[in-house]
Amino acid sequence: MLPREFLRENAARLLAEYPERYAGSGLERFVEVDRRRREAVTRLEEKRRRRNELTSVKGKPSPEALAEMKGLKEEIRGLEEQAEKDDAELAEVETRIPNAPHASVPRGKDENDNRVERTVGSPPRFDFEPKAHWDLGPALGILDFERGVKLAGARFTVLKGAGARLSRALSAFMLDLHTREHGYEEIFPPALTNAACLFGTTQLPKFEEDLFQTREGYYLISTAEVPLTNLHREETLPAAALPLAYTAGTSCFRAEAGAAGRDTRGMIRQHQFEKVEIVRIVRPEDSEAALERLTGHAEEVLRRLELPYRVVSLCTGDLGFGAAKTYDLEVWLPGQNAYREISSCSTFGDFQARRAQIRFRRAEGEKPEFVHTLNGSGLAIGRTLVAILENFQRADGTVAIPKALRAYFGTEEIRGS
Repeated sequence: MLPREFLRENAARLLAEYPERYAGSGLERFVEVDRRRREAVTRLEEKRRRRNELTSVKGKPSPEALAEMKGLKEEIRGLEEQAEKDDAELAEVETRIPNAPHASVPRGKDENDNRVERTVGSPPRFDFEPKAHWDLGPALGILDFERGVKLAGARFTVLKGAGARLSRALSAFMLDLHTREHGYEEIFPPALTNAACLFGTTQLPKFEEDLFQTREGYYLISTAEVPLTNLHREETLPAAALPLAYTAGTSCFRAEAGAAGRDTRGMIRQHQFEKVEIVRIVRPEDSEAALERLTGHAEEVLRRLELPYRVVSLCTGDLGFGAAKTYDLEVWLPGQNAYREISSCSTFGDFQARRAQIRFRRAEGEKPEFVHTLNGSGLAIGRTLVAILENFQRADGTVAIPKALRAYFGTEEIRGS
């Protein structure tokens, strides 16, 4: 979250420059409560000062002094209670105020104002009408949407045979690329996490409705970003340990509470999905370069798989709650005749680190500083599987396997079962 001093000094500027991000965010409430609290603290200090003056007078106090001291005692108690109440409200309001955008983030109201930075590869040309994956998968016998509904309900899919094998191959390919060539350390974290970790990476309290909670109070992870970033929660790291780079392939679980009616067909938006995540923890002066590097690592997966995509800078109105800057990678899906998000790569500055209390010390004896955190999908497995089916489909209904993936998958194509 943002420091209270920063909010106090910049609230008016943020509201004026970024109304699309801060109007209704709680920042207005912060200004009001902070002003009231500071006024209460000023009056409290004055009353305490007067009380000290009266009690420092030698000899027996006069009836008037006694009466004034009695009144001061009540006033001080009331002002202390008000200051404590305001402090608690400020602490709660602060958790709901989004991060400040980086200066390079494009201004805009919503996704229509996002900026395309570059397009890589050309959409394939077909001499037949390309199908969407929700038609291709069942025809090949590798995706079963009906049984997914029977087993668990809407937004669940059963992967069968070559479909399950393709998902497994993609995960292994991505993890090998990130660990062997990009320098990430592979982690296999728990699928459950506590509320403190979710607070640290900003899923709580704002996005609780999108989480699945157990009876014991734990939560299913919505992304491996949560455990990977929180590996160092409440730690002070030596400067020599930075940068840290972690990757994990996990199942992820999202209630998709705000997505009613969106992407109801196919595998684009599921309650359970597989994803390979990449996370970097760096010094503040290195975070801008680290975002470009992390984004490049996610892009390399798409390049190796020969999938056409574009890189999009999210505008201030579409930027995620905790992000200071985000690049979305959007892959071309011929069956939908559109680019769709397959990775979101973000730098958070010290926003997450403040919440999770992750610091580093440049040298012994120096004051600790907050690290900067970054993360991205490297990539979402289900959406990559969808992209392969749609981009590599053939007129006879078979699907070719990208060359880089064949050693992992075992064959060069998928044929109907």
